[in-house]
Amino acid sequence: MKEKIYKKEIPTDPELMPEVDDYIMDIAREYKVEESKFNGLSLSVAEALANSIFHGNKTDPGKIVTITVSITETEFSVSFRDQGAGFDPDSVPDPTTPENIMKDHGRGIHIMKTYMDRVQFVFHDNGTELIIAVDR
Repeated sequence: MKEKIYKKEIPTDPELMPEVDDYIMDIAREYKVEESKFNGLSLSVAEALANSIFHGNKTDPGKIVTITVSITETEFSVSFRDQGAGFDPDSVPDPTTPENIMKDHGRGIHIMKTYMDRVQFVFHDNGTELIIAVDR
């Protein structure tokens, strides 16, 4: 199978999150990602997109999020690229420690690492790219 790529750009608008989830999950169904991985994939998509919109682009309507879905014989991956300043993933507090367990935020990266087979950050001069992937 030759790699298939789908690309979509959206304005920084939280209202578009359900539409993006539907778009990605429809592609996942089309390429027969295992049904058992759907809930984790959908949850991870929501977390990744929220990070791009709220933390990366700081809900600036003048910025965009570029979403790229890539399907190969062995992997289904989704890239979310924002236009933010970036961050240090190692500085994100562990949400499972006693002092953080009751906080109502800060769990996104942990959730993605729990459900995805691969979570990768790529830092560019003009934004951060977060790639999440499941094996096919």
